[in-house]
Amino acid sequence: MANDKKYSVVIAGGGSTFTPGFVLDLIKSQDMFPLRQLKFYDNDAERQEKIAKAVEIIIKERAPQIKFSYTTDPKKAFTDVDFVMGSIRVGKYHMRSLDEKIPLKYGVNGQETTGPGGMAYGLRSIPAIIQIIDWMEKYSPNAWMINYSNTIAIVAEACRRLRPNAKVINICDMPIDIMNRMAKICGLDSFHDLDFTYYGLNHFGWWKSVRNKKTGEDLMPKLKDYVSKNGYWVGGDYDKDTEASWEATFKKAKDCYSLDPTTLPNTYMQYYYFPQYEVANANPKHTRTDEILEHRQKIVFGECKRIVEAGTAKDNIWDISGLHSEYIVDICHAIAYNTHEKFLANCPNNGAISNMDPDSIVEVPCLYGADGIQPLATGKAGRFQRGLMMEQQTCEKLVVDAYVEHSYNKMLQAFTLNKTVPDASVAKKILDDMMVVNKPYWPELK
Repeated sequence: MANDKKYSVVIAGGGSTFTPGFVLDLIKSQDMFPLRQLKFYDNDAERQEKIAKAVEIIIKERAPQIKFSYTTDPKKAFTDVDFVMGSIRVGKYHMRSLDEKIPLKYGVNGQETTGPGGMAYGLRSIPAIIQIIDWMEKYSPNAWMINYSNTIAIVAEACRRLRPNAKVINICDMPIDIMNRMAKICGLDSFHDLDFTYYGLNHFGWWKSVRNKKTGEDLMPKLKDYVSKNGYWVGGDYDKDTEASWEATFKKAKDCYSLDPTTLPNTYMQYYYFPQYEVANANPKHTRTDEILEHRQKIVFGECKRIVEAGTAKDNIWDISGLHSEYIVDICHAIAYNTHEKFLANCPNNGAISNMDPDSIVEVPCLYGADGIQPLATGKAGRFQRGLMMEQQTCEKLVVDAYVEHSYNKMLQAFTLNKTVPDASVAKKILDDMMVVNKPYWPELK
């Protein structure tokens, strides 16, 4: 390794259901990204403690050299850290459920990061992420924040505008999940075996090329043929634990691909290409949030309780590595050791997509190093893609306008412009309902 430093990390959102898996991956990666200290921060002490008590046992058994603590005090949390991991959900699952269910009342997509739900979530997230950046800069001014708290595109636009010099990198792991599937389709081990060109916005993008990193072989013909028939569904052992709603999503990529056979789409494009299909196949009373509460959250908190009662983390459910956390460790390693590895990031365009505005927040490949990220040129967006992107990124900018200006009209414009919303009268009904339930979180819109 280039240095023998050990790092201090704080997970902002210690009560997240993803946190235990992330900790296990951090522990497994001590040869690659060694830690001296791990902290949790959350504003919900009770929820965080359920996770933290189990993690305390995991660390004691597997990495006792790492000092572990958890707190609701920002000064304790953000002092003496090298990396901040942003994993917060403002309003928790209660608000996510409303993000999904309110639009469905009016025949509009109910999804946490797209359409009105995604914009509502983004407006809630802005002040919380800005606050975390300010704490980091106050207590650990040399630290980097790796933020994966949604809605990423809106949060990244707020960072660009409100904290332009902050050491924050906004990332998403959905393309990595899809690239792992691409690797399996091509008989390779993982996304690490692929070289690629990708461009778009967060949860709104396309692959222009995919190659075998070792041999340089062009994998696009094989992938296009496969996706045209199966989407990104792999099946077999690979998908044995994949939930039904995700199975439908991966298979629907077949229809998304058919709209532009020159590229391969992000699965989230289904919400923009086929909004009526999505609404017709949704249950307004039982959405993705309900699935999570019944499945992932119940399993995670149940496993944490079991570990605490048993006093041991032997044979825990997270011993199988998770892509989400593995990807974040890869990024931290690249920054810590200045490796200039290529990963995606959401950042100001500045020419990365040659026919998009410089101040657009885009998701493109970047080289990661000690000085942050260096976006790579991806060429021109296709006419079809550029049209979609211009509309979507304008919605995202209008949400940040609404936050800065406390403007009801800007938020209404954002909802009205969005491709998932049929007209302004529907946009107004959704917004008016959302204003009521978001009163504790949104700025007062006038």
